[in-house]
This record gives sequence, C-alpha cells and structure tokens, in this order.
Amino acid sequence: MSLEFLLTSLIVVISPGTGVIITVAAGLSRGRRAAVICAFGCTLGILPHMFAAITGLAALLHTSALAFEIIRYAGVAYLLYMAFTTLREHGALKIETGAAPRSNRDVIRSAIAVNVLNPKLSIFFFAFLPQFVGNQASNPLPIMLELSAIFMAMTFIVFTGYGVFAAAVRHHVIGRPAVMTWLRRSFAAAFVALGAKLAFTER
Repeated sequence: MSLEFLLTSLIVVISPGTGVIITVAAGLSRGRRAAVICAFGCTLGILPHMFAAITGLAALLHTSALAFEIIRYAGVAYLLYMAFTTLREHGALKIETGAAPRSNRDVIRSAIAVNVLNPKLSIFFFAFLPQFVGNQASNPLPIMLELSAIFMAMTFIVFTGYGVFAAAVRHHVIGRPAVMTWLRRSFAAAFVALGAKLAFTER
C-alpha cells in the first residue's frame, strides 16, 4: 500500500458530497449516535460499488449508456426527494423530540441508498483501484479487497468526524428557529446542486 493511495483516498473522502451532507444533518438533528449510524450506512453503501469494480460489472456502466442513465437519474430523483423532504421538515434535518424517533434501520437504509444510487462511484472504483495493484500481482483480488477495506475505513472515520462535530454544536443550533430554517434551505439547496451535478456529469 502506497502513500499515494492513502493521500488520494483521503482527498476523495474528505471532499464534501452527499454522504457528508446527510451525516452532518444526522448529527445536527439527532445527535452523535445518529451521526455514527449514518456514517456506517454511507460506508456500507460503498460495498455494491466495490463489488461491481472488483467483478468487472462497473465496465457495464462505463460502456452501456442505458444502464448508466437509469442508475444516474434514479440517483438524481432520490436527491431531489431528499431536498423536498428537508424543506418540509420531514427529511435529513427533522428534529425528533417525540416518543418515536427514526429507527436505526431507516437511517442506515437512507444512507446506503445515497451511495448506491451514484454510478460515478462504481466507475471511480473501477478506474482507481487497478492503479495501485500493479502489473506484477499474480492474484490482484486480495490486494483490491485490502485497498477497498482501507478506503471504507477511512470513509467511516472521516464521516464520523464530520457527524460528531455537527452533534457537538447541535444544541447551539436547534434552539434557534431562524438558524434551522437557514440550515434546511442550505441543505436542500446542496441536495439539488448535487443532483444537478450528477445529472449533467458525463460518463
């Protein structure tokens, strides 16, 4: 494992994206535990893309315009749905004060969906991992699995850091309606922007 792989992975992971946004939102709206659970869900969402890259299925997304477009626009629709529910106070920034908070399963399922419905992640793995395997490897599968596991661990740690920080300032935010309104609009705009970016990004 090279230092170049670690640095490249770290840059990719810390770059704000949909996973970071929903993890921060979980920390702000539901606290530290929810943020960690959300970070775990985002990390699990990497598994299908890792499997696709290792087995070569990502090549299908790269060569088949139809397969890519179907997954891409499903992802766009989901991001727009998240933007809508956030504005309606039923989504990522819903403050839960009742007796029936959102279940861990729902948080994880939503976080997984965010990453699963991003075809660019499969192509990223497909193009990224082989560069660090080397032509001399007789059996590249164990190396790719190891690199993927490291990437997932980094994702979980960084996302948890984002979420825990958000949870730490939670009580300074949720008691101020004007701040919460601004945050909801900002998060909704971020989801729309990410959806637009996904919609107009070439394969």
